[in-house]
Amino acid sequence: MRILGIFLAIILSINVLAQNQIQSLELTLENAEKLVQVPIDCIHQEYPNKLGQVLADSSHIDNPKSLHPIFYGCFDWHSSVHGHWLMAKVMNKFPDSQKAKEISELFDQQFSTPNVQKELLYFQPKVNQSYERTYGWAWLLKLQAELTQSPLNKEHQWSANLQSLVDQVVTNYKKFLPKMSYPIRVGEHTNSAFGLSLAFDYAVIAQDDEFLTLLKSRAKDFYMNDNGCPLSWEPSGFDFISPCLQEAELMSKVLEPKEFKKWIEEFLPQIFEKDFDLEPGKVIDRTDGKLVHLDGLNFSRAWCLFTLSKSLPKQSEMLRELADEHLKASKGQVIGSDYMGSHWLASFLVYALEIKEG
Repeated sequence: MRILGIFLAIILSINVLAQNQIQSLELTLENAEKLVQVPIDCIHQEYPNKLGQVLADSSHIDNPKSLHPIFYGCFDWHSSVHGHWLMAKVMNKFPDSQKAKEISELFDQQFSTPNVQKELLYFQPKVNQSYERTYGWAWLLKLQAELTQSPLNKEHQWSANLQSLVDQVVTNYKKFLPKMSYPIRVGEHTNSAFGLSLAFDYAVIAQDDEFLTLLKSRAKDFYMNDNGCPLSWEPSGFDFISPCLQEAELMSKVLEPKEFKKWIEEFLPQIFEKDFDLEPGKVIDRTDGKLVHLDGLNFSRAWCLFTLSKSLPKQSEMLRELADEHLKASKGQVIGSDYMGSHWLASFLVYALEIKEG
């Protein structure tokens, strides 16, 4: 009887987990409510925590919540930032939902002036001006872009309160990018194309022409002469960004359509072949915070493929099918999976679905 009871408990837990999974590849209200609960549950979870800091002095030896009163949960600073973006996205897409009301109340607490000023203070010492460069910077700008487009923003002043921190990040971009001799082409946080892509989207929405000009110029400096990207070499063991596809996604924004078509024919000639295929990344151990990156790779590949499908009409159907294949490979690992992946994967999946629907 005891064995039977254990067996039934296992079956019940499997059924509950299955009910909580994302069943379709659309950002429906049902899916959004499941996915947004992930950051809602972890933005105030202080530990485990990876600070990733350089100590300017003994005052920086403190707990995460004291150092980062807004972005201390969800394991690390950047994951907390894009968790807040996910909440803003769901609030804007489903403004009449109960979740939207819950998120609005959370944002009133999170984006207070004292909290923002404390976050800003962390970037002031010289040794911390490169903190979260440029991955966390990029997600902060994406969060701000989403906040500014919220119909509730004018009343609640979230973006106005956050603007001083955003201005600091934009200033850091403007100081840093002209000094870069070469782009960073890795498949992790420091990937230059990813940092430029999200910053580009922000600059368009913010109508910051100076910033936009700099981003376009640097993207062309870094990537305009690239050709023959070795997509078959990907992924590397810890990738959550495809160096080849992320660069192509960026250039599809920067270049005019005819110019981009000519460029990508030289850069990724593989995708114009009839038998082009791309196998999703495989994860063996999802309790390993590095190996689980490959679930994120499947989602980031998907958003790149969806973006490229809009610029390459003849390849559109094939690229969208590949993107869906990548989404299916990892969508079951977002909710209820080990915290090493679950604290951040929901944001990547929602971003991919946003691009798919856009």
